[in-house]
Amino acid sequence: MAGQSSAVASRTGNNPFLRAVAALSTLAGWCSAAMIVAAVAITCQMIFVRFVMNESTVWQTEAVIYLAIGATLIGLPYVQRLRGHVNVDLIPLSLSKTARYYMYLLTMGLSIVIVAIVLFYGYEHWHLAYERNWKSDTVWGVRLWIPYLSIPIGFGLFLLQLIADLIAVLLKIDAPFGLEDV
Repeated sequence: MAGQSSAVASRTGNNPFLRAVAALSTLAGWCSAAMIVAAVAITCQMIFVRFVMNESTVWQTEAVIYLAIGATLIGLPYVQRLRGHVNVDLIPLSLSKTARYYMYLLTMGLSIVIVAIVLFYGYEHWHLAYERNWKSDTVWGVRLWIPYLSIPIGFGLFLLQLIADLIAVLLKIDAPFGLEDV
Protein backbone atom coordinates (compact mmCIF):
# COMPACT_ATOMS: atom_id res chain seq x y z
CA MET A 1 0.00 0.00 0.00
CA ALA A 2 1.41 3.37 -0.93
CA GLY A 3 1.30 6.37 1.36
CA GLN A 4 -0.47 9.64 0.73
CA SER A 5 1.34 12.22 -1.34
CA SER A 6 1.91 15.58 0.31
CA ALA A 7 3.79 18.82 -0.18
CA VAL A 8 7.05 17.34 1.06
CA ALA A 9 10.11 18.65 -0.71
CA SER A 10 12.00 16.30 -2.97
CA ARG A 11 14.88 14.59 -1.25
CA THR A 12 18.50 15.42 -1.98
CA GLY A 13 20.44 13.12 0.33
CA ASN A 14 24.09 14.07 0.51
CA ASN A 15 24.37 14.49 -3.26
CA PRO A 16 26.05 17.86 -3.97
CA PHE A 17 24.33 18.30 -7.35
CA LEU A 18 20.88 17.67 -5.90
CA ARG A 19 21.60 19.99 -2.97
CA ALA A 20 22.82 22.76 -5.33
CA VAL A 21 19.72 22.45 -7.51
CA ALA A 22 17.51 22.49 -4.41
CA ALA A 23 19.26 25.66 -3.24
CA LEU A 24 18.75 27.29 -6.66
CA SER A 25 15.08 26.29 -6.67
CA THR A 26 14.63 27.71 -3.17
CA LEU A 27 16.33 30.95 -4.22
CA ALA A 28 13.98 31.12 -7.22
CA GLY A 29 11.04 30.68 -4.85
CA TRP A 30 12.24 33.58 -2.70
CA CYS A 31 12.71 35.75 -5.80
CA SER A 32 9.23 34.83 -6.97
CA ALA A 33 7.77 35.75 -3.58
CA ALA A 34 9.63 39.08 -3.66
CA MET A 35 8.19 39.81 -7.09
CA ILE A 36 4.68 39.18 -5.79
CA VAL A 37 5.28 41.48 -2.81
CA ALA A 38 6.62 44.15 -5.18
CA ALA A 39 3.55 43.77 -7.42
CA VAL A 40 1.24 44.21 -4.42
CA ALA A 41 3.18 47.28 -3.24
CA ILE A 42 3.04 48.82 -6.72
CA THR A 43 -0.69 48.11 -6.90
CA CYS A 44 -1.21 49.90 -3.57
CA GLN A 45 0.87 52.83 -4.77
CA MET A 46 -1.13 52.92 -8.02
CA ILE A 47 -4.43 53.01 -6.12
CA PHE A 48 -3.15 55.82 -3.91
CA VAL A 49 -1.87 57.88 -6.87
CA ARG A 50 -5.00 57.34 -8.93
CA PHE A 51 -7.76 57.75 -6.36
CA VAL A 52 -6.27 59.84 -3.56
CA MET A 53 -3.99 62.18 -5.47
CA ASN A 54 -6.22 62.08 -8.59
CA GLU A 55 -3.22 61.70 -10.91
CA SER A 56 -2.66 59.36 -13.81
CA THR A 57 -0.50 56.28 -13.64
CA VAL A 58 1.96 55.46 -16.40
CA TRP A 59 4.02 52.41 -15.56
CA GLN A 60 2.28 50.69 -12.66
CA THR A 61 -0.19 48.41 -14.47
CA GLU A 62 2.42 47.16 -16.91
CA ALA A 63 4.95 46.59 -14.11
CA VAL A 64 2.44 44.59 -12.07
CA ILE A 65 1.56 42.41 -15.07
CA TYR A 66 5.22 41.69 -15.85
CA LEU A 67 6.00 41.00 -12.18
CA ALA A 68 3.07 38.58 -11.86
CA ILE A 69 4.08 36.69 -14.99
CA GLY A 70 7.73 36.70 -13.95
CA ALA A 71 6.86 35.44 -10.47
CA THR A 72 4.88 32.59 -12.01
CA LEU A 73 7.71 31.52 -14.30
CA ILE A 74 10.55 32.04 -11.81
CA GLY A 75 8.55 30.13 -9.19
CA LEU A 76 8.23 26.97 -11.32
CA PRO A 77 11.32 25.18 -9.96
CA TYR A 78 10.41 25.90 -6.34
CA VAL A 79 6.90 24.55 -6.79
CA GLN A 80 8.36 21.46 -8.49
CA ARG A 81 10.77 20.97 -5.60
CA LEU A 82 7.85 21.07 -3.16
CA ARG A 83 5.79 18.82 -5.45
CA GLY A 84 3.17 21.52 -5.55
CA HIS A 85 2.14 21.29 -9.20
CA VAL A 86 -1.24 19.79 -9.99
CA ASN A 87 -0.85 16.10 -9.38
CA VAL A 88 -3.21 13.23 -10.04
CA ASP A 89 -1.75 10.22 -8.29
CA LEU A 90 -4.66 7.82 -8.64
CA ILE A 91 -2.85 5.72 -11.26
CA PRO A 92 0.58 5.69 -9.55
CA LEU A 93 -1.07 4.72 -6.26
CA SER A 94 -2.75 1.73 -7.89
CA LEU A 95 0.41 0.47 -9.61
CA SER A 96 3.00 -1.91 -8.27
CA LYS A 97 6.36 -0.50 -7.20
CA THR A 98 8.03 -1.57 -10.47
CA ALA A 99 5.25 -0.26 -12.71
CA ARG A 100 5.22 3.02 -10.77
CA TYR A 101 8.98 3.36 -11.32
CA TYR A 102 8.68 2.90 -15.10
CA MET A 103 5.68 5.22 -15.28
CA TYR A 104 7.74 7.83 -13.43
CA LEU A 105 10.62 7.44 -15.89
CA LEU A 106 8.21 7.87 -18.81
CA THR A 107 6.41 10.91 -17.40
CA MET A 108 9.62 12.61 -16.26
CA GLY A 109 11.27 11.90 -19.60
CA LEU A 110 8.35 13.46 -21.46
CA SER A 111 8.24 16.40 -19.04
CA ILE A 112 11.96 17.05 -19.49
CA VAL A 113 11.62 16.98 -23.29
CA ILE A 114 8.62 19.35 -23.29
CA VAL A 115 10.23 21.81 -20.86
CA ALA A 116 13.49 21.70 -22.87
CA ILE A 117 11.54 22.61 -26.03
CA VAL A 118 9.80 25.50 -24.26
CA LEU A 119 13.18 26.61 -22.89
CA PHE A 120 14.73 26.54 -26.38
CA TYR A 121 11.98 28.60 -27.98
CA GLY A 122 11.67 30.86 -24.93
CA TYR A 123 15.37 31.64 -25.11
CA GLU A 124 15.04 32.27 -28.85
CA HIS A 125 12.13 34.67 -28.25
CA TRP A 126 14.02 36.50 -25.48
CA HIS A 127 17.14 36.79 -27.64
CA LEU A 128 15.13 38.19 -30.55
CA ALA A 129 13.58 40.83 -28.28
CA TYR A 130 17.04 41.71 -26.94
CA GLU A 131 18.72 41.77 -30.34
CA ARG A 132 16.02 43.91 -31.98
CA ASN A 133 15.51 46.12 -28.91
CA TRP A 134 11.77 45.53 -28.78
CA LYS A 135 9.82 47.92 -26.58
CA SER A 136 6.24 47.79 -25.36
CA ASP A 137 3.70 49.97 -27.16
CA THR A 138 2.85 51.89 -24.00
CA VAL A 139 3.85 55.27 -22.64
CA TRP A 140 6.37 53.58 -20.38
CA GLY A 141 7.96 51.75 -23.34
CA VAL A 142 9.74 49.09 -21.32
CA ARG A 143 12.44 47.13 -23.14
CA LEU A 144 10.74 43.76 -23.54
CA TRP A 145 13.86 41.65 -23.15
CA ILE A 146 13.75 42.46 -19.43
CA PRO A 147 10.39 40.82 -18.64
CA TYR A 148 10.96 38.16 -21.34
CA LEU A 149 14.11 37.07 -19.48
CA SER A 150 11.86 35.30 -16.99
CA ILE A 151 11.01 32.72 -19.69
CA PRO A 152 14.48 31.19 -20.16
CA ILE A 153 15.42 31.66 -16.49
CA GLY A 154 12.20 30.12 -15.18
CA PHE A 155 12.11 27.20 -17.60
CA GLY A 156 15.87 26.67 -17.33
CA LEU A 157 15.66 26.30 -13.56
CA PHE A 158 12.50 24.21 -13.91
CA LEU A 159 14.32 21.87 -16.31
CA LEU A 160 17.22 21.63 -13.88
CA GLN A 161 14.84 20.71 -11.03
CA LEU A 162 13.12 18.07 -13.18
CA ILE A 163 16.50 16.54 -14.03
CA ALA A 164 17.47 16.59 -10.35
CA ASP A 165 14.20 14.87 -9.43
CA LEU A 166 14.86 12.19 -12.04
CA ILE A 167 18.43 11.68 -10.81
CA ALA A 168 17.20 11.42 -7.21
CA VAL A 169 14.87 8.57 -8.21
CA LEU A 170 17.51 6.85 -10.35
CA LEU A 171 19.98 6.99 -7.44
CA LYS A 172 17.22 5.74 -5.10
CA ILE A 173 17.47 8.89 -2.95
CA ASP A 174 13.79 9.62 -3.55
CA ALA A 175 10.77 7.50 -4.48
CA PRO A 176 8.88 7.84 -7.78
CA PHE A 177 6.17 10.51 -7.46
CA GLY A 178 7.28 10.91 -3.84
CA LEU A 179 5.15 7.88 -2.94
CA GLU A 180 6.79 5.67 -0.37
CA ASP A 181 5.68 2.07 0.05
CA VAL A 182 4.37 1.37 3.52
